[in-house]
Amino acid sequence: QVQLVESGGGLVQAGGSLRLSCAVSGSIFSIIHMGWYRQAPGKQRERVARIFSLGQTNYDDSVKGRFTISRNNAKNTVYLQMNSLKPEDTAVYYCAATISGGRDYWGQGTQVTVSS
Repeated sequence: QVQLVESGGGLVQAGGSLRLSCAVSGSIFSIIHMGWYRQAPGKQRERVARIFSLGQTNYDDSVKGRFTISRNNAKNTVYLQMNSLKPEDTAVYYCAATISGGRDYWGQGTQVTVSS
């Protein structure tokens, strides 16, 4: 079992920044990669960024150069630094962990709203 708790969402003006945090607990040793996803109203959930066990990262094209995923192993926390935010970044952001065997765990989500 893995538990994920997101924080850091809020309301920000276009061009601003936010940092999301995802506190991880439980069977951390079984996690093979973690990611941030988002879901806007009326749209499907989409992957934003992912970080693997050896530190490799990948990003959706829509956020490349603006968002950065990172982790602090000592704090068991994964971050998503979001810069140059746009109104189209408005969504509920979810943290997810995939463990060996392929099972996914999800956090409860945190709302990010970017005003124009």
